[in-house]
Amino acid sequence: MNPLIAPSILAGDFGNLQREIEMLNKSDADYIHVDVMDGVFVPNISFGMPVMEAIHRHASKPLDVHLMIVQPERYLAAFQSLGAANITVHLEACTHLHRIIQEIKALGCTAGVALNPHTSIQLLKDIIRDVDLVCIMSVNPGFGGQKFIEHTFLRVKELKSLIIETGSTAKIEIDGGVSLQNAAQLLACGADILVAGNFVFNSKNPTQTINKLKYIV
Repeated sequence: MNPLIAPSILAGDFGNLQREIEMLNKSDADYIHVDVMDGVFVPNISFGMPVMEAIHRHASKPLDVHLMIVQPERYLAAFQSLGAANITVHLEACTHLHRIIQEIKALGCTAGVALNPHTSIQLLKDIIRDVDLVCIMSVNPGFGGQKFIEHTFLRVKELKSLIIETGSTAKIEIDGGVSLQNAAQLLACGADILVAGNFVFNSKNPTQTINKLKYIV
């Protein structure tokens, strides 16, 4: 099965945001990945509600919203109202993760949980059947263009085993340093969704790059 592709608009040209979104609309991308950073949970600030609204206004692809923020429960309804189809929160940022997952679903969105590179996969054991997506960070969150962490392959295999063992239907998303050099191996390990930012937007032909990722197997 071909992977789902979610280009990260954070790597796009914000001086030409509408053009970038329209390019993704016409591409083989399945989602538009939206990274929201608060400068607290991660050492960077990306964008907030006004930019999210602008993205939604032009997008025809579902928005995959990744909240790299503290207290994400404060903003779930706002991001749903701005067009989020999926909302992913970080396990490390949530004291009451199960409650937040239920709140996301009650808003009509699919619910995801993200793990930083150092966070044990086994911490998902009690929540894995309740989530629709698990986002494995394959770089340290906060900045684009980082080098892919090779240990990610083993983490994906471990997560896939946990999903099978528990009867979960969660999809596995990989975020960070994804390229044609590691995509096939990630899929072989069990990944379902590939997030790609700089690899797509810094390429000579982003539409063609998305197509190559989509049909790599």
